[in-house]
Amino acid sequence: MEQIITQTKKWITDVVVGLNFCPFAAREMKQNTIRYVVENSEEEEDVLALLLQECKNLDEDKSIETTLLIFPQSFADFTAYLDLVSLSEDLIVGEGYEGIYQVASFHPDYCFADSESNDAANYTNRSPYPMLHLLREESIEKALLRYENPEQIPERNVHFAREKGTAYMKMLRDSCL
Repeated sequence: MEQIITQTKKWITDVVVGLNFCPFAAREMKQNTIRYVVENSEEEEDVLALLLQECKNLDEDKSIETTLLIFPQSFADFTAYLDLVSLSEDLIVGEGYEGIYQVASFHPDYCFADSESNDAANYTNRSPYPMLHLLREESIEKALLRYENPEQIPERNVHFAREKGTAYMKMLRDSCL
C-alpha cells in the first residue's frame, strides 16, 4: 500500500505539479494536505461507501484539503471506471454534497470523449492507477479567483501534452511506477 501511495505522490510531483497541469496542486503537496486512500475492493458498493466516508472525513477534518481514492487492483477497464465515476457523482448529489465536494477522475487509460486513445492530450488525466479525486468546491472557487484566466488551463494542458507527444507523456507517467 505504501508503494502505491509513493508512486501516486511521484506522479503528482512529476506530472501534475511538474508540468503545471494543476496550478493549485503544488501548494497542497507542500502543505501535506492531501489524503491518500488505497482501496482494493472491486465492488462498486464498497467504493461508494468509502467515497461517502471520505466526504464525512473532509467534513470533520478541515486540515485535509483533498482526498485521492486509489484503486490499484480494480476498475482497470476504462468503461467500467466511467460507470463508477457517474455513480460517484450521483452519490455526491444524492447525499447532499453537491456544491460542497466534486469528483475529478484519473485513470491509466483515460480517454477524452471524441479523442483517439493515442492522443497525447489524454495524459493530462492518465494516472498510474484508477483513482477518484475528491475536492472541496469552496477551495476550488477561491483558487480560481487568484489565478489569471483559469478557463485556459485545460486548453494549455492539452496543447502542452500534444507538443511533447504521446511517447514523452507515457514515459513520464510510467516513470512513476
